[in-house]
Amino acid sequence: MRYWATEPPQATVIRQGRQPEDADALRWDPLRGPIPAECGAVDCLIAYAGVTPAHGSMLDLNIALAEATLAAAYAAGISRVLLTSSSAVYGVPSSDVSLCETDAPHPINAYGRAKLAMEAACAPWRGRGMEICCLRIGNVAGADVLLLNGLAAGPQNPLRIDCFADGSGPVRSYIGPETLARVTAALAAHPGKLPDLLNIGAPEAVAMAGLASAAGMEWRWQEAPQAAIQRITLDITRLASLYSFAPSDSDPVEMIRQWAAIRGSS
Repeated sequence: MRYWATEPPQATVIRQGRQPEDADALRWDPLRGPIPAECGAVDCLIAYAGVTPAHGSMLDLNIALAEATLAAAYAAGISRVLLTSSSAVYGVPSSDVSLCETDAPHPINAYGRAKLAMEAACAPWRGRGMEICCLRIGNVAGADVLLLNGLAAGPQNPLRIDCFADGSGPVRSYIGPETLARVTAALAAHPGKLPDLLNIGAPEAVAMAGLASAAGMEWRWQEAPQAAIQRITLDITRLASLYSFAPSDSDPVEMIRQWAAIRGSS
């Protein structure tokens, strides 16, 4: 929403809020009732609300929140919903091959299991004719553990990044916050039917050490523990057929610039 405030998409965006300070937002709590009638006709509901491990242990609330949101969208006649899932549904890859939407999910933690159960809860609503696209998002630069931990790093307490046997560190799928906003707007307005599942990330994976360096953070290598996974990446072929990425969208420096721009507008 901060990005769209400066670069509005070619659509009217109605922000939802639940708190008293959300004076400029549509006051609506999905868990407490239908979408207010004053919202008017809506073409697409973007459901980015959810519970992450950082927010507490009520991860199953993701399922209830999705079901309530879909019920409200259906009652309001909204036919398309973008629903936030996570790459955590895949679990640990068995090889260095990027994870594809057709791969069988094997979540290894409560968050991944809750998101997978949330995806399954979409089936009855699709049966009623709703178009629901579950976005399996990788890492969003600035909303990830690496960069958030790095904010507190300094010469005396540098950020620690695992170093593997080949002398390099972990590689992950990332996307910058501005790129995510542009992808979201493009999917919301896409003229054709969207897939049920869609990996969300930049075309090229990012070395976490490169991202920390681009942010100017103090960091040091540490020996990777035996259970550490060096490469967990997403295949975004399906997304790339729906959205035209710029070469810079995979650049760690550009991702950090986007993060800084969003933080500066807060």
